[in-house]
Amino acid sequence: MDMPLTISDVMFAPCGMNCMVCYKHCLTKKVKKPCGGCLTSDIGKPKHCQTCEIKNCLKGKAFTYCYKCEEFPCGQIKRLEKSYQKNYSVSLIENSLYVKQYGIAAFMNNQRSKYLCDRCGGIISLHDKVCSECGV
Repeated sequence: MDMPLTISDVMFAPCGMNCMVCYKHCLTKKVKKPCGGCLTSDIGKPKHCQTCEIKNCLKGKAFTYCYKCEEFPCGQIKRLEKSYQKNYSVSLIENSLYVKQYGIAAFMNNQRSKYLCDRCGGIISLHDKVCSECGV
């Protein structure tokens, strides 16, 4: 899957994750239909995505993103943050605060340059650091 010129807002997850660079979205050679992001249908998503406590917490609230909640960052976000900091050197809290200040379009544009494969124009997965197209 080539990195698109613009990334849809729906690819920004409630927790602050960029779904465009998630391994479930990038693995198009192994998966016929890539995941459409946390804000879309749960069809084809792994069990942990379908039962995500953070996504389920937002059901019934008047907003879509955790950074809009008065409890942000809550315990659930802090636990996920700790895992993403340790395993991927990414801060979901910083991502969320960036979006809050500059907007999703600016965030996704920044992410596009960060995860664009220089070799072939594919998407480099955040989770396994492998390009969706050339495998490098």
